[in-house]
Amino acid sequence: MLSILWQNDGRECAPAIAFTIHQEPENALSFPTWVIHISSVIEWAIAMSLVWKYAEVTGNAKWKGLTWGMMPLLGGALCACTYHFFYNSSDLDFLVAVQASLTWIGNATCAAAAYRIYKSSQQEGAA
Repeated sequence: MLSILWQNDGRECAPAIAFTIHQEPENALSFPTWVIHISSVIEWAIAMSLVWKYAEVTGNAKWKGLTWGMMPLLGGALCACTYHFFYNSSDLDFLVAVQASLTWIGNATCAAAAYRIYKSSQQEGAA
């Protein structure tokens, strides 16, 4: 719905046009915060794709393991976005625990994948 708001303490002035769909609760994320959330998820997915392509170009399949290791972190990000999309509903509180678990698992799998890449580069250097 399009509404015209009169500003400046009730004195007559130029109208400001605003689009109002519904009243957001106080815990709703702002537009800039949503931009950061969504762009971060997209950026992470692109990074995963680039790491996979790097594995194919270099012929080092260990880099594909890093992409798989990044997957739980992407899942955690999607949990956070879902939780916020529904205004942090108490019905979805379990998503906070799922996100925390996926973050822990993702950190561990990325560390393990990085170690495997390190070890493979050491073996290539020794050969």
